[in-house]
Amino acid sequence: MMSTQATIKKIFDASITTKQLARDSLVEPITYATEILCAALKQGNKVLSCGNGGSAADAQHFSAELLNRYDQDRPSLPAIALTTDSSTLTSIANDYHYDQVFSKQISSLGQPGDILLAISTSGNSTNIVTAIEMAHQRGMRVIALTGRDGGKMASVLAKTDVEIRVPATVTARIQEVHLLVLHILCAQIDAVLYGHTPA
Repeated sequence: MMSTQATIKKIFDASITTKQLARDSLVEPITYATEILCAALKQGNKVLSCGNGGSAADAQHFSAELLNRYDQDRPSLPAIALTTDSSTLTSIANDYHYDQVFSKQISSLGQPGDILLAISTSGNSTNIVTAIEMAHQRGMRVIALTGRDGGKMASVLAKTDVEIRVPATVTARIQEVHLLVLHILCAQIDAVLYGHTPA
């Protein structure tokens, strides 16, 4: 059995290795996602974000960084985390189905030109897949953060969408890279729109 210290180092090493692999494979899709986000925000559109569990926390994290700030002061940017309204989430889940907790919100809040940030480590969350389909109906583009083989999400994305797929199979490692990707997107938005130098 490994010692506590050895286990800690092993997890650090696994996270570092995953990030190094992601760096080599994700520069292009992250660049594309930056372009999509900046174009939408310049035009006054907003970003809707969704996920389940840890991915819900990531969706809220990204929305907070846009609405408030990331690293430096700048104007607030329009973003809504679809995971935060417990009354709406529970009423949709109770009256209809949990699969629709995000898509029903998008059907009302989503407008052409808006962006959906859809996050799922497996890519197989039915409510996220349904959210993507509704976003397309509303004339929105999608930025999908996935892992593993991309799951069902990969199969429903349009050519104008972008998938940022972490090259890993362990949920924790995928989530760690997802958070890094979100911070990179925030830094790039600030750089492109406001000339900030990334930290």
